[in-house]
Amino acid sequence: MAAVTALKPIANARWWMGLWGLAVLVVWGGCLMPLPELPSVPANDKWQHFAAYFLLAASGVQLWRGRPALIRLALGLLLMGAAIEVAQGSFTAARQADPGDLLANALGVAVGIALSATPLGNVLLRLQPARD
Repeated sequence: MAAVTALKPIANARWWMGLWGLAVLVVWGGCLMPLPELPSVPANDKWQHFAAYFLLAASGVQLWRGRPALIRLALGLLLMGAAIEVAQGSFTAARQADPGDLLANALGVAVGIALSATPLGNVLLRLQPARD
């Protein structure tokens, strides 16, 4: 009997999952590092949050299938975003928690997860199908 998994049948699945995990760590690191002295662009920070969480969700959609797995992915990313905001407000001097960041994160996750209902939700599966 074959094991039932939410992981899509893609070639090099462990490698792709490791790459996704690395992306998660990059987001954590980027959000907790001191801010560089850059010119202020209105709402630039919100677009960065949207883009980061969109990319994490959209790439997760490439790896996992099925409603339960995608719900776990979305909830996990939303909890991660909330944890980062708490960490920014509690453990860094140069950063502060911002509810607007949570909204940008949530919108990025929602748009990324929505790709699962389109042909773009299986790009990796079409490019890297598992070989039996």
